[in-house]
Amino acid sequence: MSKHHQTHPEIVKRLKRANGHLAKIISMIEHETPCLEVAQQFEAVVQALLSAKKTFVQDHISHCLDASVLKDAKTLKKKVADFKEITKYL
Repeated sequence: MSKHHQTHPEIVKRLKRANGHLAKIISMIEHETPCLEVAQQFEAVVQALLSAKKTFVQDHISHCLDASVLKDAKTLKKKVADFKEITKYL
């Protein structure tokens, strides 16, 4: 992984944990676990994904835009366009 993205290992860890919770939800549904318990697990997965996504996007904005400031105007213009595009995922 790029040394510029120090958050990526933690994001991967969060996603693996969310993946485990998602597998648990499938099992819970298959075993007819009460809906309230399943819904609570859904919420945990959703929040984990939102947190991972937010960290990922913020990391991209922070590192990629900072790096582009050091380059020429053409590169900066492209990075600003990328920034505008990725912020729709926040």
